[in-house]
Amino acid sequence: MSHDSIETLINLLMLSALVAGLALLWVTKQGGRRGRIADRARQVALTQRGASIQMEEADGADGWRSRLVQRLAKIGDRLPLFDTKYRLKLKQELARSGYRGSLAVSVLLAVKFVVGLVCAALAVMLGSGVPMVGQYPAARGVMMMMAFIIGMVFPEYIVAFRASRRRKKMSGCLPDALDLLVICTNAGNSLGVSIRRVADELKTICPPLSDEFSLTADELKLSGDSTRALQALAERIDLPSIRALISTLIQSMRYGTPITQALRTLSRTERLAHVVKLEEKAAKLAPKMVVPMMLFILPSVVVISAGPAVIQLMDVMSKQ
Repeated sequence: MSHDSIETLINLLMLSALVAGLALLWVTKQGGRRGRIADRARQVALTQRGASIQMEEADGADGWRSRLVQRLAKIGDRLPLFDTKYRLKLKQELARSGYRGSLAVSVLLAVKFVVGLVCAALAVMLGSGVPMVGQYPAARGVMMMMAFIIGMVFPEYIVAFRASRRRKKMSGCLPDALDLLVICTNAGNSLGVSIRRVADELKTICPPLSDEFSLTADELKLSGDSTRALQALAERIDLPSIRALISTLIQSMRYGTPITQALRTLSRTERLAHVVKLEEKAAKLAPKMVVPMMLFILPSVVVISAGPAVIQLMDVMSKQ
């Protein structure tokens, strides 16, 4: 048997071992009476969800994109690698990233699994060319498992990065939103109407904050439980300033204090904190500019200022 055939056989054995391990984990988690009950409940949920998705598609959803999302959601729902607690954590992180759909968690789990398998397959196929690793099948197996884990974690980091960037954008627009909220409450509008009006005004300025305020206004209108709707807003945005705003609004509604005065004080405090943050960024700018100036600007200045003198000195030395 040639060397290439042996390498191909080892690669196939590694991939088969990975698939067999995942299948064994699935069988272990699905075994027993409790596992069968959980599987039955999952099947019922999938059936109901599939019916609702078909109704949405009949109403005019996207073609191939909707089918792809549906298939990924089915894969994510059937994966036994993630427990309920982890799924709730992912649901909260996805909500903070702006993905609040019923299929968001299942699609993310499927993407994590598929990316992990792709990374593991690439590690197996390309591992033979890695120095000091490709010679040993055990080292390549470890590299395959590490690639699988990295591929599983990578999509979650992308979601966390998107959530962080979204929070930063909403934090910059929050002082303006508070000023608009003060104006609306001064005009005599209720809290739900004021939040709806602020959401409409922020659509072009800050779409993420406008989306969150619109959802909160709908919850205030439909549920009637103001405290729960406001606390849900604080959980979705996860900013200290938003939590302070929600706490102020809840206390004002509970104890009957004027909302306008509390919002005005909070708006002034948030505006001052925003100005202080900008001043801190401006103060940090000078030290950050030292290294680029030394690398790119200083050599040019030295060449321009000392270049003619060096040329004249070379001419004088050549004549002597």
